[in-house]
Amino acid sequence: MHALELKIPPVVVIAVVAALMWLVSWAVPGFGFTFSAAYLVAPILAVAGIAISALGIASFKRAGTTVNPMKPQSSSVLVVSGVYKLTRNPMYLGFLLVLLGWAVFLSNVLAFLLLQAFIAYMNRFQIEPEERALASLFGQDFADYKSRVRRWL
Repeated sequence: MHALELKIPPVVVIAVVAALMWLVSWAVPGFGFTFSAAYLVAPILAVAGIAISALGIASFKRAGTTVNPMKPQSSSVLVVSGVYKLTRNPMYLGFLLVLLGWAVFLSNVLAFLLLQAFIAYMNRFQIEPEERALASLFGQDFADYKSRVRRWL
């Protein structure tokens, strides 16, 4: 286990990435571009992201399992219905869409590049440890689910 695995709450990661996106947009305006529909597209992406995350949380609550991303070993049920039929990580996908909306709003190429850093961090330090815990808890059921449903989309 790596020292960063399951150590930083995903909402903190989002806040840090969002702040870095703003910082690079402010510090390096030469990478900015004009996107006339940004004020329309950005909030649509953000609202879609919030909705997808909320659907994931609601599915966990309905199933009676933990929504705490720092303690996946506390999961009591493998949730595979609802939005979890489309993505294994709707909450993180929702967060990515919120950040994508922010990048569109900022309209700076460097802000978009930081989305890749978010995905890489989440895959390595959040999702992979979660999936190891779920594999340990739910065995073949999780392996079957993992083979049917993609990690992000």
